[in-house]
Amino acid sequence: MSGMVEVWRTPSRHAPVDAVVTLPGSKSITARALVLAAIADGPSRLVRPLRARDTDLMAAGLRALGVQVDADGDDWLVTPAELRGPAEVDAGLAGTVLRFLPPVAALATGPVRLDGDPRLRERPNAGLIAGLRDLGVEVEDGGRGRAPFTVHGTGAVRGGAVTVDASESSQVVSGLLLAAARFDAGIDLTVDGSLPSLPHVAMTVRTLAEHGVAVTATDRGWQVAPGPVRALDRVIEPDLSNAAPFLAAALVTGGRVTVRDWPGDTTQPGAQLDRLLTAMGARVQRTDGGLQVTGGPRIAPLQADLGDVGELTPVLAALCALADGPSRLTGIGHLRGHETDRLQALDEVLSAVGARVEQLPGGLVITPGPRRPARLDSYADHRMVHAAALLGLAVDGVEVTDPAAVTKTLPDFRERWAGLLGEPAGVGR
Repeated sequence: MSGMVEVWRTPSRHAPVDAVVTLPGSKSITARALVLAAIADGPSRLVRPLRARDTDLMAAGLRALGVQVDADGDDWLVTPAELRGPAEVDAGLAGTVLRFLPPVAALATGPVRLDGDPRLRERPNAGLIAGLRDLGVEVEDGGRGRAPFTVHGTGAVRGGAVTVDASESSQVVSGLLLAAARFDAGIDLTVDGSLPSLPHVAMTVRTLAEHGVAVTATDRGWQVAPGPVRALDRVIEPDLSNAAPFLAAALVTGGRVTVRDWPGDTTQPGAQLDRLLTAMGARVQRTDGGLQVTGGPRIAPLQADLGDVGELTPVLAALCALADGPSRLTGIGHLRGHETDRLQALDEVLSAVGARVEQLPGGLVITPGPRRPARLDSYADHRMVHAAALLGLAVDGVEVTDPAAVTKTLPDFRERWAGLLGEPAGVGR
């Protein structure tokens, strides 16, 4: 019947898992590679990019601007073209589209309107809009500093010195840096205040350098020199943030999980899982097959500043609810502006299964309690589905509504989760 909300009863597991997991490409790297390929000096091939809602929306947004993005088996072939409007861009709930495409749209001729899901209109974007205006771009947003808004491109951006407030998202910095080589004067970007998720900016800087863009760190931010963006065929790394629930399952069940093809050198924040899971009692080692995590007799509580790795918070917070003492997670106030207010959502979800949660201005204190079954909301947030699945391993009777939120970055998450457990894929009802 139309209008019915899907509910997934997450599988519980009281025996150790022993599995090897292969994951699709990184969302963050795929998004950056698409943008740079679109403004490069020739065609590029992206090998094994992530194909999920966020990246499909990015590709569709670039196509709306005139860029050719063609599927070739599992790859994408990207052929730049003259950027043009008028165009309509659907960002869905993707922060990458919300913040990476407007600077590209400013290089187009004609108006480009960006909108998306209802929650997207709540995601902060004033820092990017103000930065574009200071660079000479006309942006019409009705004074909201949020979607929907229209970028009135003239085919060129003046560029030069600009100061931005990126305290609510590092994507403001990355979005401006990605397009800056095509600005007339490049960019001399100063960051005003705090900058969360710094590894994501490091990822942007490295990706730019790989495309031949001259980018330099300063004591205030970054400078990008004007010039061509070199076309580049790129193999996309596995998404290490999506590895989090699978590796964490080893701790919950006292088992062993290996994620294949773990890169030896990467800027992905998920690379810090080895350190964080070790702190929670896991044995972590590199093997010929990938990164292997083995759970021990206990899950240790975690005291950590997660400011650089905020996207790992939902899974780590779920582990904290299953630990043997109270945990304190800080540096994550910016998560209130993600797909949902993740601190509020985690408070509600963890409390529902029996934990005691205290919200701090920029964090959470999580104290485990007697576990109980619960029906949990996904909040249309893929990471909250991951957290619910992990809780369900240890708590019988956990259900999650709207599990299809995982299509954002890992459409077949439930099938992969069932495979991890050696079970048939569960279905909603």
